[in-house]
Amino acid sequence: MPTDVQEQALPILLSGRDCVLHAQTGSGKTLAYLLLIFSALDFRRSAVQALIVVPTRELGMQVAKVARMLAAKPAGMEEMQRACTVMALLDGGMLKRQKSWLKAEPPEIVVATIGSLCQMLEKHLLKLEAMRVLVIDEADFIFSSSKQGYSLRKLLTAYSTIESRQTVFASASIPQHNHFLYDCAQQKWTKNDVVHVHVNPVEPMPSHLHHKYVICSKKDRLRTLLCLLERDAPKSGIIFVADQSEKSKRAGELPSTTLVIEFLKASYSGPLEVLLLEEDMNFNARATSFSEMRQQQGCLLVSTDIASRGFDLPQTTHIYNFDLPKSAVGYLHRAGRTGRVPFSKEAYSVTTLIAPAERFVLQRFENELMFKCEELSLDYLKTLS
Repeated sequence: MPTDVQEQALPILLSGRDCVLHAQTGSGKTLAYLLLIFSALDFRRSAVQALIVVPTRELGMQVAKVARMLAAKPAGMEEMQRACTVMALLDGGMLKRQKSWLKAEPPEIVVATIGSLCQMLEKHLLKLEAMRVLVIDEADFIFSSSKQGYSLRKLLTAYSTIESRQTVFASASIPQHNHFLYDCAQQKWTKNDVVHVHVNPVEPMPSHLHHKYVICSKKDRLRTLLCLLERDAPKSGIIFVADQSEKSKRAGELPSTTLVIEFLKASYSGPLEVLLLEEDMNFNARATSFSEMRQQQGCLLVSTDIASRGFDLPQTTHIYNFDLPKSAVGYLHRAGRTGRVPFSKEAYSVTTLIAPAERFVLQRFENELMFKCEELSLDYLKTLS
């Protein structure tokens, strides 16, 4: 049973048109573009025919996992002699093994972060002459990074051409999308007849999310978070904190992630294990956290915005913004980590802790994303705890 974005996008994708997939978080964009890829592959040919570019290692691992599940069971193609192979070419991975693999027998599908991909292209170890489909997932996030954005522009124009490939951009947020579509054609990232599939533009946020906020001082924030966890008893939750500023680093202050993790490990007595995920962790530590989350039915993940893009943990019932996100787009993607079970009508919640002076910022997010936020009384929380 297709989701809305799949129902609207698949006829366009399967007709060979370039496409910008613009739909809510958790709406099924990944499966839509993977179904396109599997329909476009020539299984008799040993060459890289589809490339999926992602902004983070964690998202790449997720996409590669789904692609491998589809590759393992090619319905109606049991007579095929060769199996379709999927390579994950991700930052922090063992590129030596991938080099040998590419030389021996290239995979049909490559899922890559832009840094590792460019390394392979510059060394001429990866060839894209046979590429039929190019997908850029979380496109706005990659373009917004000066380093990743530069490499992505080079990939779109120098390493392959629009005449030989079908190009798909995907994201829940494409700011100034009309301008982006114009740029796609002008910069020759896509063909001129690129189609914008914008699902539910009137309601960018899933309707079954309950949004709440608590006004409290900075010094009361940790205690308030604990009260919320005791009150909500989440099955699984993510606590988002801000990246540490340069000013805070120079002052020798501890990052928010450390403060929250240490406080919860000392004070939280609930059943969930408390885990950490942040960009500054080395890749092995990040991989360990990621696999632990996958194996458990539920956990409390303390994370920076690295977990806000494409992170798929369907068991997540509660999101807590310990620090306010920098923008409405940031709020949209954080909130989108919950309520990801397809067709579910269960209520999920997003709770934001703010100082009195931050209320107007949250109101701006409400207006921009068209949702309503309910205030929770701090006194009421204190009586509960």
